[in-house]
Amino acid sequence: MVPKPEGMFDRDREWAALTRFATDDQPSATLGVVSGRRRQGKSFLLESLCQELGGFYFSAQEATDTESLAVIGAALTEFLDPIVPFTPQSWPAVFDVLLRAGRGRPIPVVIDEFPYLARANAALPSMIQAAYAPRRAERVESRTRLLLCGSAMSFMGGLLSGNAPLRGRASLDLPVATLDFRLAARFWGIDDPRLALLVHAVVGGTPAYRTEMIRYDTPRDRADFDDWVIRAILSPGSPMFLEARYLLAEEPDLRDGALYHSVLRAIAEGNSGRGGIASHVGRKSNELSHPLTVLEDAGLITREADAFRGNRTDFRINEPLLVFYHAIMRPYWPQLMRGAATERIWAASRERFAAQVMGPHFERVCREWTLHFAEDRFGTWPVQVTAGTVNDTSGRTTHELDVVAVGPGRELLAIGEAKWGEVMGEGHLARLRRILGLVQAGDRYDTSATRLVCFSGEGFTEGLRAAERLGEVELIGPGDLYA
Repeated sequence: MVPKPEGMFDRDREWAALTRFATDDQPSATLGVVSGRRRQGKSFLLESLCQELGGFYFSAQEATDTESLAVIGAALTEFLDPIVPFTPQSWPAVFDVLLRAGRGRPIPVVIDEFPYLARANAALPSMIQAAYAPRRAERVESRTRLLLCGSAMSFMGGLLSGNAPLRGRASLDLPVATLDFRLAARFWGIDDPRLALLVHAVVGGTPAYRTEMIRYDTPRDRADFDDWVIRAILSPGSPMFLEARYLLAEEPDLRDGALYHSVLRAIAEGNSGRGGIASHVGRKSNELSHPLTVLEDAGLITREADAFRGNRTDFRINEPLLVFYHAIMRPYWPQLMRGAATERIWAASRERFAAQVMGPHFERVCREWTLHFAEDRFGTWPVQVTAGTVNDTSGRTTHELDVVAVGPGRELLAIGEAKWGEVMGEGHLARLRRILGLVQAGDRYDTSATRLVCFSGEGFTEGLRAAERLGEVELIGPGDLYA
């Protein structure tokens, strides 16, 4: 194993996969793809890999095809130190030189920001396919470990899919995701679970937001949270001020910015269904298929099937900063740009923050905890954790559940309700019992061992705690989520 560089937080799985790929001593050159949204640490990982193993790292820029060829030629000249400078006239010549670099040993070769190059020359994936033809002598005689990296998620997602030229050529497809809520709390150095949830609801788990952009400005305690939001996020002088708008601008497939921002605003305001989004945007439902698919391919939203309605899909925003921007910043954008009324705007937005940001975010974290960290609570790993809507025909209404955990054999492991700003009591347990009775009347799931779960950010009444001691309900607070 190649030791992980000092200063690299977590990323053990990603580092192990990269070093295993780069040091593979088997004959024949191999290809890998590394993808992930910007500011997740991909370049740090890949630069560190090349430094540790003596590899070649090249970061592309937005440039013409001719200029990019000249720049990579100069970089290869410096790396290989040939007698005559390398001045390539074509990309196949570049790839042949990269393959020759691996004739003596396995060597990592990284082309970072590959989408910039492909945007200037759409034939590049096909050229790599030709260079990596299975029986081509240059490939067979080489042990170059070529890694293509990019942040344009829609492009990178299509690089190995369907009928794409590189389909079947790659032996590594590594996504570098944002840190989950537990890792984010450790990375930010926050020990208070409630404060950790508040911070995560604003900036999520993107590492560079703490290091490069906020420069390690962390709320000292819960009392400092409001001031931190004002100085670190809402201030026009902070790099975070424009970050949410840049997230869309960085995706080349998101051409109609107004439409995509409107779709995200609709979801941020609680319109998770296709019909609600269409009504908010002012389009027909069938006209939203393309923008929703593009946002999903870009990793900015995800779709979840309703646990009890197979024909219903809910859309959620993946990046907390986007939710915060659309709920808090976008309505007051002209005033925030002036920077004169930031404190008053935040004070006026606190209720909206609790309802449109913290409430949905707490529900999302509770689902994530149930999926990844609650095996000991429910006896087995859930294979699916989503929200769900249950029909109540006798009451002529529907009941929404924030957490529905399903096991591998279609067992209904747990149903739960999540309340961020409310002390939960016996009434919430009675509601869950009523919903479980409705689910038991059907035959969709095995409910013989279903657990009832209450998630609260504020706490529980003594009566509900007494029910927990009797084994009637599981109570989960912020401390349990981070335990």
